[in-house]
Amino acid sequence: MSITVIGRDGPELPSSAAARLRAAALVVGPAPASEIVQAIDDHLEQGEGPAVVLADGDPGLFGAVRALRERGIRPEVIPAAPLVTRAFAKAGLNWEDALIVAPAGAHRLARAVNACRAHPKVAVLCADGVGPAELARQLAPTTPRALIVCEDLGGPGERVTHSRLGEATTRPWRDPDVVIVLDPLHRSEEPVWLAGAQPGPPEWALPFATGLPPEVRAFVLARLGPRVGDLIWDVGAGHGEIAVECARLGAAVFAVERDHDRCAALRANVLRHAVKVALTRGLAPPALEPLPDPDAVYVGGGGPEVIAACAARRPRALVCALPDPEAARAALAMLAGLGHPAQATRIQAARLLPEGGEEAADPVFVVHARAG
Repeated sequence: MSITVIGRDGPELPSSAAARLRAAALVVGPAPASEIVQAIDDHLEQGEGPAVVLADGDPGLFGAVRALRERGIRPEVIPAAPLVTRAFAKAGLNWEDALIVAPAGAHRLARAVNACRAHPKVAVLCADGVGPAELARQLAPTTPRALIVCEDLGGPGERVTHSRLGEATTRPWRDPDVVIVLDPLHRSEEPVWLAGAQPGPPEWALPFATGLPPEVRAFVLARLGPRVGDLIWDVGAGHGEIAVECARLGAAVFAVERDHDRCAALRANVLRHAVKVALTRGLAPPALEPLPDPDAVYVGGGGPEVIAACAARRPRALVCALPDPEAARAALAMLAGLGHPAQATRIQAARLLPEGGEEAADPVFVVHARAG
């Protein structure tokens, strides 16, 4: 039995698609992938002739094709222009350097927002609970962005609106398809050779003159695992070495630091490395209360009460660097009591000197925990 998936980008279908539609015993969609798969499964059991699945744009881009193939169904596909292609065309923008986000799963809004915090050009495919108003509410407090909202692309109500964040939270939107989220201050420095997410930095564990030794910082970053779509807290951020490294690896970052001079140094490091870091000047734990929940946390200072406050927000990973084994054992015991299985690692790096001998740094005890 033939299954054809047809993409639509306007009222007119190509002749090959129209012929499949006329001959179909079942037409389903546009609809959620789970509903499409169930309808096709039921139809295949009955064996009542060819079926057609209608989809918006290119069904091979975050569309029905993947869901059907996962069920062992190999459909014929007649694509149309993807919604993202049409959205950028209507906005008059290039999009080879844009991230494309298709929100899914329990944390879909948070991941979409974090991608928009960290990257200067993001196209978000709208879904239930993830549209221009929801994105704007999450971005407005800390992340200046401009929105281009594309509604009913290819339909009778097509509208492309340039919106500020405040306006987007209150305006009534009609069937939004795509929201393009732009950093109005960003200027591209290098030509892009790879579409979408760009390659990672050429090196990490940078040789900062302050903070943790690079060898220790490499271990901390490995345990934090910053990724696109993640939100990382750097608490007691100092000069922002961990914050900058996480931002260079594609994560959204909030840095918390109370000291005025350190905040100034942190801002200078952020500018020097051309990354995005949201800085909160204040004393933790109180300064943490208004921040969105993190995916991973690095605690660079503040003591046991700060570690406990961070653990209470249930990040997937929590890492802290401590100066002695007694403090590390106390942190291990506290985290175990809070339901975070943890380990501690003693790291001491020594560099060989050209003239002979070694230059050894002080040991650092890194406590790293995963959510239970």
